[in-house]
Amino acid sequence: MRNLLAIAALVIFGLGCHKTVKQEMAPELNETDKYILGAIHKWVWSGFYSPEEVDQMIDDILEEDANEQMLRAAVSPEFTKKQAAEKDWPKITDCDRLNTVFAALDKRGVLCLHNSGFEMSDGHTDAFETLSKQPKTRYFGYCFYHGQDVERAMESGGLMLAFDHVKDEDPDKLKVGLALKEELERAGFALEWNGTSDQRINIPKFDWKRRYKP
Repeated sequence: MRNLLAIAALVIFGLGCHKTVKQEMAPELNETDKYILGAIHKWVWSGFYSPEEVDQMIDDILEEDANEQMLRAAVSPEFTKKQAAEKDWPKITDCDRLNTVFAALDKRGVLCLHNSGFEMSDGHTDAFETLSKQPKTRYFGYCFYHGQDVERAMESGGLMLAFDHVKDEDPDKLKVGLALKEELERAGFALEWNGTSDQRINIPKFDWKRRYKP
């Protein structure tokens, strides 16, 4: 009987130790940890940032109740996961095609900005800051998409592009939109746009796959 009790005690003790080890290996995530892990995933899979940049960006949203050690340790595995997935990506992705479109537009006098700020006002500000450093006759317009556009593209598979003119004349703005439409369609993108300067151009079936290139 004593032997049976001893064995039972060891089994219960072992289960308790196993549970403790499991809890230590996989700590429960609070809402802050979940939010930051989500942000890390978006930053990595956006294809715009290096591991070092993502680690620095964590500083901007880190809270006192966050598991900093766990969060920073999650960066490298996320990049490894993305690199593995890239092997099955098409040789030329929609992001590559958009790069080609932007290069063609630049030659036509349209400044094009990727991932410009987080919202519309940021994109316009970044554009004018860039334009201020260029010869006045270099560009007649500009286009961009911002951080929220990237997030929506990653989640739903569509990308919105904003465009505007350099001068204070609305016909010039429409000219920018038409140039953007022409180059996007030349690259094979199907668009949603009402043809006016009041609406952004939407690529509804944009598949976000961007390889990080230092």
